[in-house]
Amino acid sequence: MTVAVSADGKSYSLVMFDLDDTLAASKSPLSDDMVDLMRRLLREASVCIISGGNETQFRNQVLGRLGAVDGLADLHLMPTCGTQYMRFADGDWETVYKEDLTEDQTRRALDVVETGARELGLWESQTWGDILEDRGSQVTFSALGQQAPVEAKAAWDPDGRKKEALRAYAAERLPDLEVRSGGSTSVDITRKGIDKAYGARRLMDLLGLTTRDILFFGDRLDEGGNDRPVADLGIDSVAVHGHEDTAARLRAILG
Repeated sequence: MTVAVSADGKSYSLVMFDLDDTLAASKSPLSDDMVDLMRRLLREASVCIISGGNETQFRNQVLGRLGAVDGLADLHLMPTCGTQYMRFADGDWETVYKEDLTEDQTRRALDVVETGARELGLWESQTWGDILEDRGSQVTFSALGQQAPVEAKAAWDPDGRKKEALRAYAAERLPDLEVRSGGSTSVDITRKGIDKAYGARRLMDLLGLTTRDILFFGDRLDEGGNDRPVADLGIDSVAVHGHEDTAARLRAILG
């Protein structure tokens, strides 16, 4: 299956997306418009969603909205920045692989990111949910908590300097781990060398694809952003500014 991109006439057999602020507002379910576009896209191409969110977030934000739609076998889910891969088979979702951190790596990551946030003055007193989360294959720091309102997240670090300061602090003290800026208020820590590029490479190997077969949409394609590794592989990538922008671009692709 292919989907044509009207801008240059290229065809792609798989369209890959970041989730938060690309397909949906941060930690929010897909909109009705996006659900319709995803269902249409799955009739024409394979789709992959790769995000720092955990499996529960994928189920709440994506699967709970799509429902029992045709084409689920062509939907590939990669939670926690591609450290986990899920696919639909025999009527249910199965985990193909999950690259968990060791207990020691998890403990050190949690300690370092909390210490750094406190030293840098980034440990907030008004939060919504957990600031620190052990996702098994990823440790995530969310400055305002996992359930913070979208507006509060957008206002916390508009130029990304706070996240970059914490990312640099943690990366220096965790040289054996991968530390990347995540969503609007988050920093993600995984095993060394495991990022969204790792997930993309694993998926290409499993599906027999090349970089030329994939089109990627992400909102953090800037230097240091957690979407950038996918573009650095040579995959055609589209920088978007929120899910409304993605929806507009998809409507153009799907005609």
